[in-house]
Amino acid sequence: MILTEEQRKIINSEGNIKINAVAGSGKTTTVIAYAQSRPSNSKILYLAFNKSVKLEAQKKFQSKQLFNVQVETAHSLAYKHIVVKEKYAVRASDYKTHDVVSLLKIKPLGEKHSEYILANHVLKFVAYFCNSNKEKVQELNYLETITDPTAKVFIAVHYPELLNAVRVFLNKMNSKEIEITHDFYLKKFQLSRPNLNFDYILFDEGQDASPAMLDVFINQKATKVIVGDTHQQIYGWRYAVNSLEKVDFESFNLSNSFRFRQEIADLASQSLLLKNEISDIAVTTTLVGQGNSTDTLSRAVIARSNLGLLLNAIKMVYEEQSIDSLYFEGNINSYTYADEGASLYDVLNLRNQEHSKIKDVLIKSMRDLDDLEDYIKKTEDVQLGMLLEIVNEYGNEIPKIIKTLKLKHVENHLRDSAEVIFSTVHRCKGMEYDDVYLVDDFITKEKIASLPEDYFSEEKNIEKTNEEINLLYVAITRTRNILRIPLDMLPDDFELSERIKLTDRDTSEDEEQALEATQTIETKEQTETLKSYSFEEVRKTHTEAYQLWTEELDFELTTMFCGKVSISAMAIHFGRTRGAISSRIKKLELEEKYG
Repeated sequence: MILTEEQRKIINSEGNIKINAVAGSGKTTTVIAYAQSRPSNSKILYLAFNKSVKLEAQKKFQSKQLFNVQVETAHSLAYKHIVVKEKYAVRASDYKTHDVVSLLKIKPLGEKHSEYILANHVLKFVAYFCNSNKEKVQELNYLETITDPTAKVFIAVHYPELLNAVRVFLNKMNSKEIEITHDFYLKKFQLSRPNLNFDYILFDEGQDASPAMLDVFINQKATKVIVGDTHQQIYGWRYAVNSLEKVDFESFNLSNSFRFRQEIADLASQSLLLKNEISDIAVTTTLVGQGNSTDTLSRAVIARSNLGLLLNAIKMVYEEQSIDSLYFEGNINSYTYADEGASLYDVLNLRNQEHSKIKDVLIKSMRDLDDLEDYIKKTEDVQLGMLLEIVNEYGNEIPKIIKTLKLKHVENHLRDSAEVIFSTVHRCKGMEYDDVYLVDDFITKEKIASLPEDYFSEEKNIEKTNEEINLLYVAITRTRNILRIPLDMLPDDFELSERIKLTDRDTSEDEEQALEATQTIETKEQTETLKSYSFEEVRKTHTEAYQLWTEELDFELTTMFCGKVSISAMAIHFGRTRGAISSRIKKLELEEKYG
């Protein structure tokens, strides 16, 4: 195995270290080489991020005859120490809001559905505590985690009731009165101050560790190695912390990516510069692309959110019928159900006032969609909000849509044969594909600029936006070969290339614009010839066609629109296509405002 200079330095290091490893940098290869270089009689623990990563790591260590390495996840380790030893019963699925209402006998608090709203926050507060490194619930201020003003008011008014309910719920689990959750036994493991009998502990995906697990890791006597990527932290919403920034270990880097070429590396690096827009701390990163794949075997559509992904899948599969076989990472049903258990069908039946068909207890308690909207605001339930948006958009077409998606969905073992794999960033973490299409629901420079002036005065808003930028970075770095990206998500002055293209939607628009920019077509043969025009040919005629719009240009466009200047004349003035001008007019809603 040929190692880079960066890898050799890590392998030859001594003492506790942290490794900041960019996407595709061969961190597992490095960790295996590190383990190989240690004495064969040493006991080594490798902590994987999840079960699938654990199984893959086990195969790799065993293939290298490293039988002295024990591979675990944080939860599998905690399970052996707590559940097995103390004989707890673990709940198969998470508790739902209506379960908590029933178990704690929560009564209405004078507001509509207040018992369910309070129960929803009980579950979130319990998760917050179980993932923290605190010993007591009262050491945490749950109110600080809430952002929605309506939800904040509710929590502020009912905080004593909430705190009491959380304590009662935790006590019921601790006393074995009710089944415990996975988060609970991990917390109990941390509070037990375990002494793990290992010489070396290798902690992977450190940027998304929970404070509880980090506390266990730091307090071990073993030589500690923590690996991760600061810019791939995307689980803050599950109370994860960037452990690489929390430990004072000697620092090493893995800056060479063997997944993709330099142009993808440049785009990923520039996307991270968005962090400079929201903080005075300058972000710099070194990312070297050394990949050379030309394969186009696997094609993936990646979105920031479930909503963005589902809407895109519906358009491609149901409306355009351009795909015959597909696969959703993480099971297609997980995209049509909220975390609480409600399904698209439940929300649709509520919309149609068919309460007898609603299966979910919470949704069944709602009078109408207005009630549901009020609940979503007071609980900040993003998943339910997504289901509501899809129901509002597609209504009674939903059963036919879901049936179409499921009919074309291949089984797990046929995943690699699917024409397209659909995934959110969270579900494809650690995955890679040959040809990646990004959905237009990620953060952009324009979206950041549109936020209120004082938005970044609060640290939690900076952290939240940083994580949104990380999601974009992770999505970009999933490709081995080609990346298709919406124009609005390209950094200023970034050049398109063979590897970086505009999304199919933008491509089709530009083909139409290329046609508009030419002479009148007289024959079918001429039409077919013009349809094959490339981006470069369009760019020769419309020199500014791919430059981002600025506030000054938008103001100028608005002034010309109000002055009744023709679209053709505006296209010539701005050096863009007529289609681009029309698209910008639509985006700025000039017709509605001034038409």
